[in-house]
Amino acid sequence: MSETSRDAPYPELKKTHTMTRVGRPFTDFKPPAAAPVWAVIEGLGRYHVLLAALELGVFEALDEAPDAGMTADELAGRLDIPALHLESLLDSVVALGLLDRVVDHFKLNDAARRYLLVDGAASMAGLIPVAPGPHENWTRLAGTVRSGRPATPIDDDPAAFYVPLVEGTFTTMWRCATRADFKMRYSALAAPRILDLGAGGAPWSIAMLQSCDDGRATVNDLDGVIDVARRKTAEHGVADRCEFRPGDFHTIPIEDGAYDIVVLGHVCRTEGPDGAQHLVERAYAALRPEGRVVLADYFIGPNHKTNPHAVLMGMTMMASTVNGFGVTTDAASAWLRDAGFEAIRLIEPIGFQFAYVASKPRD
Repeated sequence: MSETSRDAPYPELKKTHTMTRVGRPFTDFKPPAAAPVWAVIEGLGRYHVLLAALELGVFEALDEAPDAGMTADELAGRLDIPALHLESLLDSVVALGLLDRVVDHFKLNDAARRYLLVDGAASMAGLIPVAPGPHENWTRLAGTVRSGRPATPIDDDPAAFYVPLVEGTFTTMWRCATRADFKMRYSALAAPRILDLGAGGAPWSIAMLQSCDDGRATVNDLDGVIDVARRKTAEHGVADRCEFRPGDFHTIPIEDGAYDIVVLGHVCRTEGPDGAQHLVERAYAALRPEGRVVLADYFIGPNHKTNPHAVLMGMTMMASTVNGFGVTTDAASAWLRDAGFEAIRLIEPIGFQFAYVASKPRD
């Protein structure tokens, strides 16, 4: 290999690498950083560090610690595990920004208290182990891409995946649904009828019923999952105004022209283009004239790099469901237009939570 073709450690300091000498563009003269590659390599370890800390009860134990926190030795004694190994794990959690270390004491920070305690205000402790789908599907991703089907689809046992998912995301989705009133004013409706398809914990129905004293909701989800909706609506005092309709949202009976609002909350990305289009068409048929559909999801915009979470959520769906893919803004708006909706607009009730709102025309 010639001297000028070598990737020298500091090529910008070598006169032989200037454009005057070799005529190469700046990107060859100064190679890009390897940080994006290392971020991907470390991603697997980051996830399993957090998973191990949850499994070992680190956050719950630190929640019972004095205000000053606990040393690794003290925490190791509490958990009955080797101190040296535990300290390495704790330092890794600190590096992730999910614990604080003050000299030799470890303590919970605000993010850990809110999201990682079992009884945290917006606990994700039950969500984290299942959110990526079956872990073995990721090690077989190349095979999924080749065959067009995941090795272990969550469709085989949906309740096992969706119950902790909807419980872990409920608080965020409920906040989103509550704030959506500022954008779409559902609270101004008199005695609205709401249809919530694939409702999960029913955050949209709960928010709307809390704002509309005379409203009623038909809440749908699969057997097993709909029990979460029953529990959440009871906790929020609106269960007596809900009809629970378990079953597949593609096939359950739905009254035509009977509803003021139909909610499709984070369900379209599991269904593929044809299934999502069918759900939008069912929503259109169920609405009264001037009724509105709410289609919430993580939408991929024209520039895929601006919302990596939506892109990777789509990959999670592809890796672990039979039909799931990411939902683009172009696809979602096309489904709505093709079904006959008008006045289509995209709202962002809270940060990074988006929903399309569209209306059925007057007769």
